[in-house]
Amino acid sequence: MAVESISADWEFDRFDDGSQKIHTEVQLKNYTKFLEEYSSQLKAIEEALDDSIGDVWDFTLDPIALQLIPYEQSSLLELIKTENKVLNKVITVYAALCSEVKKLKYEAETKFYNGLLYYGEGVSDTSVVEGECQVQMGRFISFLQELSCFVSRCFEVVVNIVHQLAALYNSNKAATKIIESSGVHFQTVYEHLGELLVVLITLDEIMENHATLRDHWKMYKRLLKSVHHNPSKFAILEEKLKPFEKLLLKLEGQLLDSMIFQACVDQRFDNPGEGVSVSKNSAFAEEFAHNIRTIFANVESKLGEPSEIDQRDKYAGVCGLFVLHFHIFRTVDKKLYKSLLDVCKKVPAVTLTANIIWFPDTFLINKVPAAAKLMDKKSLQAIRSSRDAFLQQKAQTLTKDVQSYYVFVTSWMMKMEAILSKEQRPDKLAEDLSNRCNVFVQGILYAYSISTIIKTTMNLYMSMQKPMTKTSVKALCRLVELLKVKFVILQFSGSGLERLIIQVANYRLLYPSENEPCGPLEVASRLVVLHGVSNISLGMKDLAHLFSLKPIRFFNRFIDIKAYVTHYLDKTFYNLTTVALHDWATYSEMRNLATQRYGLVMTEAHLPSQTLEQGLDVLEIMRNIHVFVSRYLYNLNNQIFIERTSNNKHLNTINIRHIANSIRTHGTGIMNTTVNFTYQFLQKKFYIFSQFMYDEHIKSRLIKDIRFFRETKDQSDQKYPFERAEKFNRGIRKLGITPDGQSYLDQFRQLISQIGNAMGYVRMIRSGGLHCCSSAIRFVPDLEDIVNFEELVKEESLSDETQKAASVLDSVLSDLTTNSAEGTEYFKMLVGVFAPEFRSLKNMHLRNFYMIVPPLTVNFVEHSIGCKEKLNKKNKNGAAFTDDGFAMGVAYILKLLDQYQEFDSLHWFQAVREKYMKEMSAVVKEQNVQATSQDEKLMQTMNLTQKRLDVYLQEFELLYFSLSSARIFFRADKTAAEETQEKKDRGGSSVSDSKAQSHFTPWAYHLPPPLLFE
Repeated sequence: MAVESISADWEFDRFDDGSQKIHTEVQLKNYTKFLEEYSSQLKAIEEALDDSIGDVWDFTLDPIALQLIPYEQSSLLELIKTENKVLNKVITVYAALCSEVKKLKYEAETKFYNGLLYYGEGVSDTSVVEGECQVQMGRFISFLQELSCFVSRCFEVVVNIVHQLAALYNSNKAATKIIESSGVHFQTVYEHLGELLVVLITLDEIMENHATLRDHWKMYKRLLKSVHHNPSKFAILEEKLKPFEKLLLKLEGQLLDSMIFQACVDQRFDNPGEGVSVSKNSAFAEEFAHNIRTIFANVESKLGEPSEIDQRDKYAGVCGLFVLHFHIFRTVDKKLYKSLLDVCKKVPAVTLTANIIWFPDTFLINKVPAAAKLMDKKSLQAIRSSRDAFLQQKAQTLTKDVQSYYVFVTSWMMKMEAILSKEQRPDKLAEDLSNRCNVFVQGILYAYSISTIIKTTMNLYMSMQKPMTKTSVKALCRLVELLKVKFVILQFSGSGLERLIIQVANYRLLYPSENEPCGPLEVASRLVVLHGVSNISLGMKDLAHLFSLKPIRFFNRFIDIKAYVTHYLDKTFYNLTTVALHDWATYSEMRNLATQRYGLVMTEAHLPSQTLEQGLDVLEIMRNIHVFVSRYLYNLNNQIFIERTSNNKHLNTINIRHIANSIRTHGTGIMNTTVNFTYQFLQKKFYIFSQFMYDEHIKSRLIKDIRFFRETKDQSDQKYPFERAEKFNRGIRKLGITPDGQSYLDQFRQLISQIGNAMGYVRMIRSGGLHCCSSAIRFVPDLEDIVNFEELVKEESLSDETQKAASVLDSVLSDLTTNSAEGTEYFKMLVGVFAPEFRSLKNMHLRNFYMIVPPLTVNFVEHSIGCKEKLNKKNKNGAAFTDDGFAMGVAYILKLLDQYQEFDSLHWFQAVREKYMKEMSAVVKEQNVQATSQDEKLMQTMNLTQKRLDVYLQEFELLYFSLSSARIFFRADKTAAEETQEKKDRGGSSVSDSKAQSHFTPWAYHLPPPLLFE
């Protein structure tokens, strides 16, 4: 049936009964209630979080605690970085041994002490089932095996520490010293050695006082005997039983006999196989004893004082070290021994761990019986009786001590509560932190004092088996109560101090972007490295936490603070190192500082660093070649330069190694540049040389001497007369002298010496270059057959970068092989560039040079003898023992003028030898004639004359040898014509010559051709 739709005429108005409004109000109330509950929950959570910051672990309610113990993440090799590699190794060895001792001590305290002490606990003696003891011991054997391995490891570490110390402090003069150790005392190593010995002493005391363990061991051995008689009954093979019995015997002898410490000190420390001498090493014995005395002095002053913390443990270590010293060296310091025993009057016993008490006097008397015999029996008895006196005194004063500590602890609790609730002052955060730390430390000292009283008193009563009074028990209980209260307070205050430290560290660093960290870090690195200033004294912020931030994304960019700072410091240190290579060690230390303090991974500069043997730099000599040749003297045979005079106590020297190191720093290109600078210097000096030779007074004298020699050479047996040269040397002084008493010939001799020094420097540059190249190329297996790496890389179709690297490698190898094969013939080039001008017709005045050489040699010999005589005088100004630059200069100039044959025609040195031999024979004849007259003064005069003639002859011969050696460098065996003919026969310059000329360009600095003498 269809329903008819209602027409609009019959529609009614909407009826509003208010139900919708009521429904809306109900929902609004519910929503308001929900928001209130939600806000209250948020507030509760916020309050709970605030409370959790102040309230740390409550050991009465929470079963789980969180210990925030810091662990060192860096290795020893990362922490130990100094400039001295030997010192690095020494410190690394000792640090590794100390770390090993710490690990062994931690393992003993956390594993073996508790395992031994709690053995047999929890089982009543009356309810023990038969055989349960043997089963318990059987399960305990594996633990004893681990303990045996641990003890063996301790023995090895003790021996290793002793050997390492003995190797450093070695009295054997024949042995090589590792490093200079005089005045250096590694006291920390001895303290760690003492800690390891205390571990062994503690194990002995635990074994000796553990009656249950010994009883169970005896039962287990009896069981093993029964098994041995009838193995089949227990289903055990006899072959397995014997090794097990040996193991038990080993464990008993090593551990259960309480001889662990004794076995350690009785070890054989001398090991001739390793070359380590211990027992006969007097230096090590003295160092060992010195450290024992030092440690004991530090410990004794604090024993029994309010500031005592761990001095009793260190005292036990000192006793162990003393016994070890006695067993190694068999010597006893009676005074120290008596001092160690006297401490027992103040400290009657030491609690090693838990209820294990140790008596130092008993230990020292048993372990060092030789010294105990020397002690007075009354003194020993007084030490033993001091324990009874201590207990009696404690029984009387314990109540008063409790009252005093009750006042102290209550006062401390009030201070702690007040200082924690005190409002922090932003301007005095450091002062507040210092006050809180002082209160905190005072609480720790109180806790240690109370703990020491409780442990010492209770353990002494138990050890001496004396009854405790009811009053003493109550007093000890009150002390335990105070100790636990302090424990709770300290637990509570820990987070407060931690929060305060964090707040100080982060103060004013809420917006790190306002202060760029790069500048402060660089300044801090400089001040710390150069001046040893700490960040605290600088008042600088601790920026380390900024570098632990992960990269921050900022729109489409990442901000990495650590990478940015690392790049900045790398760039700065690299640029500064390139400017001053001699400061490379300083910037390397700054890199290490950035790594250690801030965890920045720095990049090595890989720049050629200068060494301690660098000497003067080639670059500095090149720039000041004129100063160098005048202030340094050349030695031809040893190829070194020695400073002429200095205001310092020592004279500087320059040898081939110095030059090689400098070339390694700057590269082989510096060699050609240096020779070019030398060429410019020679230009200027040859100009002065030409002016002197052109002087009318000099030229006329030389022409006169040449004419005289040509006319009289037949009468003088082709030898230039010595008297003529001596007359020239003396006569030239008439032309005038300088204010310091030098003639023109003296100055000319100095000019030639400077020219020779320049040539000697060129020779040293060549030798240094060969030395540097040979050192760099020593890893190339075959210099004759070097493969082409670029071709090999192209055949393998490797990347373009690899091909470029191979091309660079080929060029480097080619350069090194070229330079290391023969080197560049710089002498030949310097002769070739100046010789044409010297031999030209317009410089005819230079051809008289060979005739001035004899007077020059006379002048040089007189000067050289005067310099050598000054070596024995107090005022050594002007003293010298070598000046081969003169010989080099004469040989070089003779080669430039092609006058070797002309000079040899003078037979000058033969004439000199004949002259002095003739005079010496005349003196000898005169001595024979005057021997009968017995005129002492005349004989002394003749002896002095003979000595003077011998000195002059020897000096002339030395000059002749030096000149002959120098002539070899310039091929004195061939004249200019012969060399020209040789070139024609070869068809021009050789390949090597062309290479040399391509490397050396005397006009590279836009100098004119050497037309020096116009």
